[in-house]
Amino acid sequence: MIEVRFHGRGGQGAVTSAELIALAAIEQGKYAQSMPSFGPERRGAPVQAYLRVSDEPIRIRAEILNPDIIVVLDESLLEVANAASGLKEKGLLVVATTASPDEIRKRVGWKGRVATVDALTIALETLKVPITNTTMTGALLKAQEIIPLKSLEGPVRHRFNKKIAERNITAMNMAHEKTIVS
Repeated sequence: MIEVRFHGRGGQGAVTSAELIALAAIEQGKYAQSMPSFGPERRGAPVQAYLRVSDEPIRIRAEILNPDIIVVLDESLLEVANAASGLKEKGLLVVATTASPDEIRKRVGWKGRVATVDALTIALETLKVPITNTTMTGALLKAQEIIPLKSLEGPVRHRFNKKIAERNITAMNMAHEKTIVS
């Protein structure tokens, strides 16, 4: 089983990211679950979302404290929410940032694998809004192929209208290409 914890801010789409990957994983014949975790709902407040994907039925229904992967949609959360806490020793940290993986490692004191992508610029270019959720799914799936990137297209098209879906698919693909994994 792969456990992923997403850190974002309300309105950035962390919950949607986890849901889309879970739906795509189920369509691929896997077992998956996604869950949101947030306090009073308000745009800009820190939000967490959890994702589990497995080849076996998933019986756990709790938050993910020690994930295999952490995805950070807003790099300010690295310090504010201590977003990298609990990451497993051989885990992966995926961050929306203009910084290099080495710079992120130094900043958070992490020695393991790091993937970075300028998700905000990609989102602004393709979606015309600062919502980095699908962009970060592309980055995540470049760093760790939980499911094939192409398998997300169906859930994205189902979730959004045609014009918005195509922009999100473009954002995912651009991020997948531009993500640096080290």
